[in-house]
Amino acid sequence: MLKKTLGLTAAMVLALSCFLSPAAAMEVEDDIDITELVPVVEEEALPEQKDSDGAFLMTVTCAGDFTIGKDMNHGDLFTPELEKHDGDINFVMQNVRDIFLKDDLTLINFEGTLTDSTFKPKNKTKDDFIFSISPSYVSVLPDNGVEAVSLDNNHVRDHGEEGLEDTKQALREAGVEFSTPLETGVWSYRGIIQVAMLSYNCIDRYGEGFKSNKFKSEYTEAFLQHDTFEEAVCDEIRAAKEIYPVVIVSFHWGNEKYYAPTKNQIRMGHMAAEAGADLIVGHHSHRIQPIEFYNGTLICYSLANFCFAGHNNPSDKSSYILQARFRVKEDGTAAYKDFRIIPIRISSTKERNNFMPTPFPDGAELDTVLNTMTDRLNTADLPYAITDLRPYLQFH
Repeated sequence: MLKKTLGLTAAMVLALSCFLSPAAAMEVEDDIDITELVPVVEEEALPEQKDSDGAFLMTVTCAGDFTIGKDMNHGDLFTPELEKHDGDINFVMQNVRDIFLKDDLTLINFEGTLTDSTFKPKNKTKDDFIFSISPSYVSVLPDNGVEAVSLDNNHVRDHGEEGLEDTKQALREAGVEFSTPLETGVWSYRGIIQVAMLSYNCIDRYGEGFKSNKFKSEYTEAFLQHDTFEEAVCDEIRAAKEIYPVVIVSFHWGNEKYYAPTKNQIRMGHMAAEAGADLIVGHHSHRIQPIEFYNGTLICYSLANFCFAGHNNPSDKSSYILQARFRVKEDGTAAYKDFRIIPIRISSTKERNNFMPTPFPDGAELDTVLNTMTDRLNTADLPYAITDLRPYLQFH
């Protein structure tokens, strides 16, 4: 049976005006260091965007791991940076806010907790990262155009079930949709269609392992009746697709610091596409990974970090934002149209991580993102990989 959760009823209005142009030079650009905070203002209605035949163009923006707040075991890197901005949490979004406000739906992976709890689960060792931030800071999402989050990853239970429930409650009160294996996120577009969002933590779950006692509380009884995790996920995708014209699936999967997807990722991604997923986005590896177009479905194996408070200077700060457009007709049908990527650094400066995702200007760093995602070593096991991403710096 398909899971239910709260659905947003307000229809979003679309206009895309912040395109990145294809690169024209290879020289290294000056570093970006933006410190002026953009004040939060109420989003204005923007002109609708339609295709040549009158179909609406719905733009969905996806970004990777969003981890803000302190880490119980390794110290607090985030609060000192927050204090530099007079406690205004919106500093983390100031360089991407315009992108999020000019789309229809923004979906990110919220990897952490919105809780004041100090509870430390027994399965968390002194070496594990344990993230949290006060629920009051949930405002950073709606204030900056984030309508939804995927909420199934290896940090949503950093403070146990209580911390996860606190997080859900904060999101509900802020009007932000979320999805877990127990709840399907549902978002409404112009009152014409609803978009379903499913999310799954795949780490150590493939095959029959997900039936172990330690995972039972995370799934429905119907889910646990399946022989394998993959079959259960695909059944839920098929069930969602029978109801919703657009189904977006978020997978938390793969190996950390790997630029190529694992065989399990590829198999799961292809199965999900065959089951009816319209868009598949992945995260967890902390590294960018290739994009495949398989069975009419875009599979982004890893969006990498987006805003990451777990390290003050990661060795690779490269990432990207994905935007996919769907044609939506008045009769309630929808179909994928095209996509673009916006290469970013997770910091506005090269020297350290200041938790401010910033689009790259044209130049060598942007080229590095494109080259890494299309490198033969990283796409070797991907027969449907997109091997030239430069045309996809803009919609076409």
